[in-house]
Amino acid sequence: MMTTTHIGALYVGRFVIGLANGYFMTFSQLYVQESSTAKFRGLFLTGFQFFTSFGTLIGTIVDWATAKRPDKSSYLIPLGLIYVVPFFLSVGMLFIPESPRWLILQGRYEEGKKSLDWLRPDGFDTAAEAAEIRAAIDKEKEMSSGVGWVDMVKNPVDRRRTLLAIAAVSLQAASGAMFIIAYKAYFLTMAKVSNPFAMSNVLSCIGILAIIANSLIIVKFGNRRVLLMTGLLVCGILQIIIAIIYDKKPGTKSTGTVIVALSCLYMFSYNGLIATYAWLAGGEIPTQRLRSHTFGMAAAVGFAGAWLTTFTAPYFINPAALNWGPRYGYIWFPSCVLAAAWVFFFLPEVKNRTLEEIDEMFEARLPARKFKTYKCVGVLNTLDADARKSVEKEHRVQVLMSEKVQTETSVAKE
Repeated sequence: MMTTTHIGALYVGRFVIGLANGYFMTFSQLYVQESSTAKFRGLFLTGFQFFTSFGTLIGTIVDWATAKRPDKSSYLIPLGLIYVVPFFLSVGMLFIPESPRWLILQGRYEEGKKSLDWLRPDGFDTAAEAAEIRAAIDKEKEMSSGVGWVDMVKNPVDRRRTLLAIAAVSLQAASGAMFIIAYKAYFLTMAKVSNPFAMSNVLSCIGILAIIANSLIIVKFGNRRVLLMTGLLVCGILQIIIAIIYDKKPGTKSTGTVIVALSCLYMFSYNGLIATYAWLAGGEIPTQRLRSHTFGMAAAVGFAGAWLTTFTAPYFINPAALNWGPRYGYIWFPSCVLAAAWVFFFLPEVKNRTLEEIDEMFEARLPARKFKTYKCVGVLNTLDADARKSVEKEHRVQVLMSEKVQTETSVAKE
């Protein structure tokens, strides 16, 4: 893209960047989901959302700062800066182990155990965690047929988990967020806001502050269902208020001021209560065997929904088309209400649950509202006697080997 002025080559370059972004957004979150402990899974996903939003803001500011340059540097500088962060990420990836759950799923148990040793703090019983992960995977393989796209919907349990993951990620599009995120500068211009681009950056900064605040909420509270329902309802109410105000007094300075204030609240609510939790739920729910397939499909559907919103919005808001402007919020209020109702009736609560516990609860065919209070018995207790003895024996061997290594290390130091 930096070396051409041909529109076809630019389209190809943009397509390749889109593929790369899709891979990154999917597999980086999968890695976080599979590698973190249950307690900090939500916090780490919040960190992921923070850096994604912060990078987007920096890119937007760079574009704005270089847009008025009279030569090719106006686009060469932004495109060139894209190389900086990926370079450091690529170097850093050389030192990070593969996902322990993926390794164990591939039959590489010892490598998975070593990956857990690297990822967990000193004193953590990684032997027990590795044994439980393998027991859950073995049990799942016995009960299921295979790993593929068709397997996502072949049996009722996998089908339920697939549909839940897809719907959870799609909550972002259902909230109407892309209407404000993608067209906030144009949206604010139509509302007669002075310096709309600067104000759009203010909205992005507020969204980042919401993510930081969310990092405090998610550890102390973190109830996915309640926070998602609250976020969807708040975003829906804010959008219908914006629509009503603009409908009654379009184009006035006071209307523009109110719309800016409500838009700030909207970005805070969306980034703080919807964005992180939608991706989090979409990654927690799939089965380990099909996690990459299911989460990949959920991400694809979510991106398609976001694209559809972004693509159709101009036909609603442009004066040359339907000329709704901010009245577009009339559509998204009922969408948010319906999405919140779906969360209440169908989305299970899996806060502080290990991925193996989530497997157990889905296998028990629990209704969504019973997940929170369900007492898991553990994967080992659900195995037959021979399988349980085998896993427990291997765990004891791992513990003895670990103690032997520690003893030999202590003797060597002495």
